[in-house]
Amino acid sequence: MTEAQVHRVRFEPVGIEMEVEEGETVLNAAFRQGISLMHGCKEGQCGSCKSKLIDGDIELLKYSTFALPDYESETNHVLLCRTHAYSDVSFELLNYDEDLLSRSIAVKAFAGRVAKISALTADIRLLEIEIDKPLKFWAGQYVDLTLHDGAITRAFSMANAPSESTNLRFIIKKYPNGAFSSLLDGQLGVGDALTAKGPYGTCFRREERPGPMLLIGGGSGMSPLWSILADHIASKEQRPVRFFYGGPRARRSLLCRGTRSIAARLKDFKFVPALSHAERMTSGTGRPDSSTRSSCAICAKRK
Repeated sequence: MTEAQVHRVRFEPVGIEMEVEEGETVLNAAFRQGISLMHGCKEGQCGSCKSKLIDGDIELLKYSTFALPDYESETNHVLLCRTHAYSDVSFELLNYDEDLLSRSIAVKAFAGRVAKISALTADIRLLEIEIDKPLKFWAGQYVDLTLHDGAITRAFSMANAPSESTNLRFIIKKYPNGAFSSLLDGQLGVGDALTAKGPYGTCFRREERPGPMLLIGGGSGMSPLWSILADHIASKEQRPVRFFYGGPRARRSLLCRGTRSIAARLKDFKFVPALSHAERMTSGTGRPDSSTRSSCAICAKRK
């Protein structure tokens, strides 16, 4: 069996070098070697990994012209998630985060199984899984979960703190025809096998910052924010935290006494629901009244 040719890649202006094998994208090679470049969809649809080719021989896989318009491709702009290298190459990073680069974690695959599935609301589920070895990640990051021998893969953010490295939780909105989410009401059961691959993502808790922390999310997008809050509390840091949650209505199990528990452990914390169809709330306080308080599986895990 012929071994894949390996080429050198250099990123400017940060001066980072790595290797890439023919047949893998430059972005996947960076993930494998623990180099956290800016990224989003990883499929040539968003443009987050857009960079400029300085020199070298490359080939681009199919991509969206929304992410990389023709006028940009004509000036040597590329998407690293769609770029294959066929010689030593160098790129100019147009968008990079030095903090992220300094805290890079290599992407790995972890075998796991379903531990529990709970209904938080009529259309939101809490999926809990156990993996075979600890996953190191920063609070706010995500993994790709794969089912059915690779047939279905979806990205979900962890809702738990990084300290819970073998027991991962995910808040997932259920869609009637969702390839993954529709399986959460009976078709996917406790003990079923899956694979978690990661960590991915550039959203994570920035430690030891003096300024306020602003968290904004809605619906099942609360997952990374719960993780960040749990990690922040565990760190014992004290800084102002403002948590804005948007949604069509006050969901009983998501607007829960967990926010009161968080407020009791932080000196300056405010939870502000932004609701398009608000249920009864206490006037002007941003806190749910007795009609919206209930125990919550997510918060209960942190008690």
